[in-house]
Amino acid sequence: MAPIDNSIKSLLIDDEAHCLETLTWQLKKFCPDIQIVDACSNAERALELLRNETIDLVFLDIEMPHMNGFELLQQFDRINFDIIFTTAYDRFAVKAFKFSAMDYLLKPIDKDELINAVEKVKLKKDQPITTEQLNILFQNLYQQNQPSQKKIALPTMDGLEFVQADDIIHCQSDGNYTHIFLKDKNKFLICRTLKEIEELLSGHGFLRIHHSHIINLNYIKKYVKGDGGYVVMIDNTSINVSRSKKEELLRLFTN
Repeated sequence: MAPIDNSIKSLLIDDEAHCLETLTWQLKKFCPDIQIVDACSNAERALELLRNETIDLVFLDIEMPHMNGFELLQQFDRINFDIIFTTAYDRFAVKAFKFSAMDYLLKPIDKDELINAVEKVKLKKDQPITTEQLNILFQNLYQQNQPSQKKIALPTMDGLEFVQADDIIHCQSDGNYTHIFLKDKNKFLICRTLKEIEELLSGHGFLRIHHSHIINLNYIKKYVKGDGGYVVMIDNTSINVSRSKKEELLRLFTN
């Protein structure tokens, strides 16, 4: 009986030769399960391979001449391969990747982050990239001045839930998971810590008022005085305010 092939057939796409060479070396040294089908320096060649070969995973640079990474992906009606974006974008723009729950690696690529990204791909092999995820990524990269219109991909036990950031009323920690409560009274348990959610929603009208709670400041119905006091949200949930956060919360509404 022939041995089972568990290798991940991968395509590397980057217009910079030294980036391709470095990533090829890193994958061969640190990720032996990765079988490199080809390393392409232009999107046109990559497009041809993706249409004619079975590819499990693409390491995709975003900024390339003639056809960038997004334009390449838009050539497909359905994405049947995993994607790890390799990018020189700064940390601010990286929030767009987090909003879409897409995997990414910042250049220069750290070997531990590379290993972790490949391991994540192995775990979610049965969860293909969706058009909705790509749309969220494109919109959030290029429309960063419209925070209330931002849509977020929330990773749940069953897959992904897509919600508008402005529809979130509050978030509650549950160990390594977080409960997300929405305006329409739906709620989701997602596979992210509250700290990760705090980073994701920072700058978009949210505040962590307690070690276990983040709230949308637009949906506070009232504040009740006390040691730290507590807020009542529009869904009538009462949430304690920690003493360390009381001054910051009140300052936001008195300035």
